[in-house]
Amino acid sequence: MKMPFVKMHGLGNDFVVLDGVRQSVVLTAPQLRHLADRHFGIGCDQILLVEPASQPGIDFRYRIFNADGGEVEQCGNGARCFVRFVHEQGLTAKREIRVETMGGVIGPRLEDDGTVTVDMGVPVFASAQIPFVAATEDLVQTLRVADEDIAITAVGMGNPHAVQVVADVDLAPVERQGPLIEAHPRFPQRVNAGFMQVLDRHTIRLRVFERGAGETLACGTGACAAAVAGIARGLLDSPVRVATRGGELTIAWNGHATPVLMTGPAVTVFKGEIEL
Repeated sequence: MKMPFVKMHGLGNDFVVLDGVRQSVVLTAPQLRHLADRHFGIGCDQILLVEPASQPGIDFRYRIFNADGGEVEQCGNGARCFVRFVHEQGLTAKREIRVETMGGVIGPRLEDDGTVTVDMGVPVFASAQIPFVAATEDLVQTLRVADEDIAITAVGMGNPHAVQVVADVDLAPVERQGPLIEAHPRFPQRVNAGFMQVLDRHTIRLRVFERGAGETLACGTGACAAAVAGIARGLLDSPVRVATRGGELTIAWNGHATPVLMTGPAVTVFKGEIEL
């Protein structure tokens, strides 16, 4: 079976995007892992599947599969690529669409300058909804990781995040702590581990060890979670410029029950077919 695909990226966080609107796409976990394999497949952090909406008032359904073959709730960089994909493929002429995900409905908008702004929804701090096992609802929690106590803020952005503040992201223990935080038993659905360096009240540097993908060059929901955590803790003011290893995002959040807005690029790299 030959499967057409489009390779895209948002700040180096790369995707294989599949059209499930004009054809039926049903892939097994081994097939998904093959697509993501950088030696034997196409290579990507996540596979994105565009499908018809299952509810009225929504334009599309958006499914995200990590490189390990597991399906996850949300992907911010992927959401930006999603809206560019449906435009370039002629699936819609709308500049702003409504998209259903496992993590809720989002609203990506294609801007005049070519960037994409995504309404990522209202962030969640309630531990049970993230989900995160905690005795209190304190904004800063102590997490025991490999005989070391670290201070994290747990945030739900349609998917779970654990954000910690570090002095220097270049020296942060991402490779050592990342897998341990991701699989920490206090996060029953695993978690994305964010390492945030505050440069000033509107600027941070960020590295993220993503659940099911490892460290990526950028993480959209991770950027949202980090900015939200910093604003909620009084360390940052909106808007926040988030510098990742793949480039920059702008995150705006007015606090309380308001949605997070993420703005950044989305790039098509190449198109092709792969034999499955």
